[in-house]
Amino acid sequence: MNGKTIFVTGLLGVTLFSIASILGGFQFDNYNPLSQYISETYTIDTPYGKVLRYFGYIPSGILLTIFTFFGQRKFPKSSLIKLGFSGIGIFYGIATVIVGIFPCDEGCNKELINPSISQLIHNLTGLLTYIFVPLSIIAIGIGLRQLKTHFCLSRISIICGLNCIVFVSILLSDPLSQWAGLYQRIIEGTFIIWIIACSFFIKNSNQLDIKTSLNE
Repeated sequence: MNGKTIFVTGLLGVTLFSIASILGGFQFDNYNPLSQYISETYTIDTPYGKVLRYFGYIPSGILLTIFTFFGQRKFPKSSLIKLGFSGIGIFYGIATVIVGIFPCDEGCNKELINPSISQLIHNLTGLLTYIFVPLSIIAIGIGLRQLKTHFCLSRISIICGLNCIVFVSILLSDPLSQWAGLYQRIIEGTFIIWIIACSFFIKNSNQLDIKTSLNE
């Protein structure tokens, strides 16, 4: 898979995720994105939950998994970079597919009162995502820094990863906060910013390789 295709795959993946998360809130008259989780828009009982999951989140997760799998091949060989991309592929790409297959109970059952198996899988997957994806992004940033390549992406990765850790800590310290939805969206938005930045670096690197080969 060439750099341009990887670039499109990454952008399409985050675009589907973003559209689904934005449109989902319009199903309700009183949905508050500052206090309510994204997952609450595609719970088992929501009017368009299945549409959002099957045409938004699940395809998005598949595309992001493909993006990370092929994207890592466009970077220098490094155990940290490989580990980072694998972590993002598993805990963001595949995890997005899993939470789409296993949605929350009605209202997302934040207090976990008699939760269903689907709810427990959804919560565990989300927790693993918010623990390991920030660490994976930082691992890529450190790996690039050690190799002294892609300094800008290295900086972006470390900043994005640290930003996510801060807001994940705030969110997990009080998951029932009136600002829980805002914290989650900052975290997800940071993931998306990193994927977009990485997609452009892959695209630009591919164009540079093509120009180099033409000049030889």
